[in-house]
Amino acid sequence: MKKNGRIEIPRKTIYRLSIYLRCLARLRENGIGTVSSEALAKAAGVKPTQLRKDLAYFGTFGTRGLGYEVVELSQKISEELGTSRLQPVILVGVGHLGLALLSYRGFEKEGFEIVAAFDAEPRRKRDKETKQTIYGMGELSAFAKKQNIKMAILTVPAIAAQEVANQLVNAGVTGILNFSPIVLSVPEEVMVNNVNLAIELENLSYFTQE
Repeated sequence: MKKNGRIEIPRKTIYRLSIYLRCLARLRENGIGTVSSEALAKAAGVKPTQLRKDLAYFGTFGTRGLGYEVVELSQKISEELGTSRLQPVILVGVGHLGLALLSYRGFEKEGFEIVAAFDAEPRRKRDKETKQTIYGMGELSAFAKKQNIKMAILTVPAIAAQEVANQLVNAGVTGILNFSPIVLSVPEEVMVNNVNLAIELENLSYFTQE
């Protein structure tokens, strides 16, 4: 099956590609030029057969007996994930969580840049300054269309989340990282990744019970 002229890769494989990319980054930092499928799979917490199956989606890599070229494989995965160049992202909802995410400097290292933020109260005094300009919600659509923004981080209260999601979709955003505790209704072509910290803690709670 193809999407936008290329083979559509399963969502779980995309997630694992991100893990492989971070493992390869650590190898590069340690000056390691090649890695076997067994070693890379172990570092990523998967079986070697799964690693080879995942990488087979976009070509043949590695040399039997020698393994994978770390730099080459990193570049290929980055191209596939669309992070070989800095990707612009907007954030909507500058409360405590939104402000913390705006202050996080790790996004650029991973290939993403939060270029602007939007809030219902853009001029409200906040605990810290941000390098990104905070705009009012009325400016979101024009900004996203002009800058061709495809990704957004949503950190608004649940009561406002669907309305804001609709606004993002109408502005051309096709990928939403949703921190709001609500299931969003979006068109089929829009991808939503939900981050619910309470659910993650509940999951951990189950495994920590005596």
